[in-house]
Amino acid sequence: MTEPITVTALNQYVKGLMDRDRLLSQVLVRSEISNYKVYPSGHHYFSLKDAESSVRCVMFRREASSLRFRPESGMKVVVSGRVSVFPRDGAYQLYCQTMIPDGVGELAYAFEQLKSRLHKEGLFDPVKKQPLPAYPTTIALITSPAGAAVRDMIRILGARWPMSKVIVVPVRVQGAEAPEEICQALDLVNALEAADLIITGRGGGSMEDLWAFNEEEVARAISRSHIPVISAVGHEPDVTIADFVADQRASTPSNAAELAVPDQDDLRQALDHLQARLDKAMDRVLQRRQDRLIRLQASPFLQSPLRAIQEKRLQLNLQRQRFIRGMEQQLQFSRHEIGRLAASLEALSPFKVLARGYSMTQKDDGTVVSMIQQVSVGDILQIRVSDGTITCNAMGKEKHQWRKKS
Repeated sequence: MTEPITVTALNQYVKGLMDRDRLLSQVLVRSEISNYKVYPSGHHYFSLKDAESSVRCVMFRREASSLRFRPESGMKVVVSGRVSVFPRDGAYQLYCQTMIPDGVGELAYAFEQLKSRLHKEGLFDPVKKQPLPAYPTTIALITSPAGAAVRDMIRILGARWPMSKVIVVPVRVQGAEAPEEICQALDLVNALEAADLIITGRGGGSMEDLWAFNEEEVARAISRSHIPVISAVGHEPDVTIADFVADQRASTPSNAAELAVPDQDDLRQALDHLQARLDKAMDRVLQRRQDRLIRLQASPFLQSPLRAIQEKRLQLNLQRQRFIRGMEQQLQFSRHEIGRLAASLEALSPFKVLARGYSMTQKDDGTVVSMIQQVSVGDILQIRVSDGTITCNAMGKEKHQWRKKS
């Protein structure tokens, strides 16, 4: 008869069996992630499920740190790892060592995932793009000092615009240490204000070779730079996250040098063209001034100033005579008009009417009496005749008191 054992012993026995199983020690599973969680410890816990079953999974911090993308619930992945029992719970789970997106490369998936997230945050917004200086005085090249890219940029910058000072800030552009060095170089140039334009990049390579410029920390370092940044990574078809964040994207490092500075030959030709236009404009101005001077020299006033003064004096006398004649005509017309108006007033004068035997009666308050109903007994009346005024009292129909006032 078998002796009873503890649960712990049973779980340890099953764990030993599973750990010794060669098939379970290294399995590949294709499935869909569910209930994905990342704990503060850095460990990732989730389940893999299909239409009928699920299995618990764990990916410890050391393995998870190598992920280039962010796993999410609902994502289809292919994981590798070992199957074993967690003795405390007696449940078996898959201890994941690697994980890649199903149907697409890990780097490509990580690129699209980060691109989408940063785009939503607004890091690619054209409004945030800074204009490049037209004539930079100092240019910082953040790149590998040993590559062909830096030599091409220095050569082109020197040929196009030798007035700019070029500073090479050496960094690694490939490998695990590259992103941190690129970020430190960007922050250092900004902190010291060592340049008014930054070019960062490298020559061509595979997606893995260029991956330092797809890291989130590099994208954020470019975004926070107050100095304009040109991204110059790889060849024409190569596109990195740095290209989307930078103020200007260059197809190659050589193209970055061309975008950074003007061509002195082109500028010299433009200046020569402007100089020619200025010379023509000055010639036209001088010719107009010369023509005017010739006209002034031929004027009668400059040839004979006294004659011109005499002509002006004659014109002044003529204008004075015209003015005097005009004033005399106006005075004569005014006298005639005043006489006509005086005759009209004389004809309308009430004194003319009084001279013909009529009179005008007024009450003491000045009211003109035109009807008998306006007069009451005792009213004082003023009777105006041609040679004076008669004052009397209204006393009734039979009695009147008359008093003449001269």
